[in-house]
Amino acid sequence: MVKSFRHAGVEKFFLTGGKSGIQPAHAAKLRILLQALNFARAPEHMNQAGWGFHQLSDPMQNLWSVKVNANWRLTFSFEGEDAVLVDYQDYH
Repeated sequence: MVKSFRHAGVEKFFLTGGKSGIQPAHAAKLRILLQALNFARAPEHMNQAGWGFHQLSDPMQNLWSVKVNANWRLTFSFEGEDAVLVDYQDYH
């Protein structure tokens, strides 16, 4: 279950469907990723074909990433069976 967010726009989108704070073109993919993340109980549950799932390297080795679109990524960590620190970032 998703327990905490770093990105206020993604949190708002997750809770209300409001698209202010995210790229509107990313809404459909973000909805799929966030629903999957909400049901995931471990990072590996996000390892789906085409999602570009990977663990980040030092100093962010406790974070995982999946591709939203082009340079945009959804990053997250896990505490027990809960997703935390969910963020939405343009990496380049």
